[in-house]
Amino acid sequence: MTLPSSAQVQALISYLEHEVQPTIVLDTDYNILAANNAYRRQFGAAEQAPIGSKCYRVSHQYAVPCDQAGEHCPMRKASETRAPDRVLHIHHTPRGPEHVDVELRPILDEHGEVAAYVERLSSVTAAAAQPQRQGLVGRAPAFKAALAALQRAAPAQIPVLLQGESGTGKELFARALHESSPRARGPLVVVDCTGLTETLFESELFGYEKGAFTGATQRKIGLAETAHGGTLFLDEIGDVPLAMQVKLLRLIESGTFRRVGGVEPLRADFRLVSATHKPLAAMVAEGSFRQDLYYRISAFPVHLPALRERADDLPLLVESLLQRIAGNQAPRVDDEAMRLLAQYRYPGNVRELRNILERARLFADDGVIHAGHLPAELHSAAAGPPAAPGGRRQRRDERAQLAHALAVFKGTRSELAHHLGLSERTLYRRLRELGLA
Repeated sequence: MTLPSSAQVQALISYLEHEVQPTIVLDTDYNILAANNAYRRQFGAAEQAPIGSKCYRVSHQYAVPCDQAGEHCPMRKASETRAPDRVLHIHHTPRGPEHVDVELRPILDEHGEVAAYVERLSSVTAAAAQPQRQGLVGRAPAFKAALAALQRAAPAQIPVLLQGESGTGKELFARALHESSPRARGPLVVVDCTGLTETLFESELFGYEKGAFTGATQRKIGLAETAHGGTLFLDEIGDVPLAMQVKLLRLIESGTFRRVGGVEPLRADFRLVSATHKPLAAMVAEGSFRQDLYYRISAFPVHLPALRERADDLPLLVESLLQRIAGNQAPRVDDEAMRLLAQYRYPGNVRELRNILERARLFADDGVIHAGHLPAELHSAAAGPPAAPGGRRQRRDERAQLAHALAVFKGTRSELAHHLGLSERTLYRRLRELGLA
């Protein structure tokens, strides 16, 4: 397609400057026709005009469109449906790889055919795609799916239910949801429902009046009241005593409650986020969890992936966790130790990985975590039976993906490692293991 004249380009740019978010206009052949200053500031050098460049080259450093590189391409779907599409991508930026929320809208001509596209991009600050000392980090498809769901739910008031195994980072996801919501300036109040008796749960959640029971020498403000204007996070909601579930349901449905020993109804203003590792639907069937409460809290369920479902994130998580544990004194992990870490299944998920690294770094006198510093169960897992067909399939898929990245990436191996969220040493090790070196 022939690019517009300089006057037409300038007119498009002038129009885009009314957009606060980084925005570009694309033709049907992936060429960038116009970009506003917000886009240039956030996703590229302000002095380098991206006009005429391929969007996939600028955003991903790919030599082919996203869908040919194994990603969802919003342009492909929008061209088929003539409707907007939205997707979470990892884009190349001056700061390194970042999660970006991409919203693409087709521009139709007088015949109803797609003539161009407007693409609006928003950096996702709730999670990082490179090593980070706090918050969520990840790049794997399963992680991105959970993050994309959070991005959809964050602006609304809909109750969110985070479902995942123990150790998958439910509180981190809840915090990310809160900080991405309109209630971010309010408090995030965490209620750990594990092990609370009926009486203790009621007094913790609703508070109590002076003299309500023996020992109540003064009024106590409950956590539901403390969460006013913010988010109430009920962690492990599956452990709420059955007798208390009806009171919790009333709180959610009416937005009112009474302190223990009180008669005055009080209003609660919070956004509800719940989490559990338990099978709530099965608990409803067996009668240990109220069906009406289940439907109330699970309006927007989000699956949090186990570590084994996001195995590609292991090097990124290892580096991030070591930075959080040891700061600037963080040791590195040698190839053999990383191989053992990659073969383990992690029933305790990211929490277990952190514990393993925290212990191992105490033995890393030379600044390197070696295989001998890792627990016996990791060595046992490595010496176990041969990989199942699914494991061989995963290895073939990984080899194909890495081979494709080598073919299409137009940078150095060091730049490719950075783009993939790996250390250069880890990239070369994976290339050798997969026969691509």
